[in-house]
Amino acid sequence: MLILLPELWWPTILLAAVLVGDAALSLRPPGFIRDCLDGVRFPREWWWTLIVIKLVAAAGLVVGLWVPGIAAAATTGVVAYFVCAAAAHLRARFLGVSFWVNCLGMLALSVAVLLSTLLV
Repeated sequence: MLILLPELWWPTILLAAVLVGDAALSLRPPGFIRDCLDGVRFPREWWWTLIVIKLVAAAGLVVGLWVPGIAAAATTGVVAYFVCAAAAHLRARFLGVSFWVNCLGMLALSVAVLLSTLLV
C-alpha cells in the first residue's frame, strides 16, 4: 500500500542532500561528470537542465515531508530520472565505472528510498 507521507524522514533528506550535492558539483563539472555526460552524448548546451531537475527534485523531497503525496511524486521522479540515465548509458554503450557506480548507484539509492519510506 502506498502512503502519502514518508514513514522515515532521514532517507528522504539523505536523497535530497545527495541531489543538491550532485547539482552543486554540476555547476562546474569535474572530469568524471563531464566524461559521463559526453559519453552518453548529452548536449553541453542542455547540461544546465540537469542541475534544475536535481534541485527541483530535492525541493520536492523536502516539501514532501509535510505535504502529502509530494515526496512520493518526487521520489518516483528521481527513480525515473535515473532509469532514463541508465537507458542513455546503455544506448550509448557507455558502460564504464560511471555507469556501474554513479548511475546505477544513484538508481539503487533512489529505489531504496522509495521502498523504505513510501511503500509499506
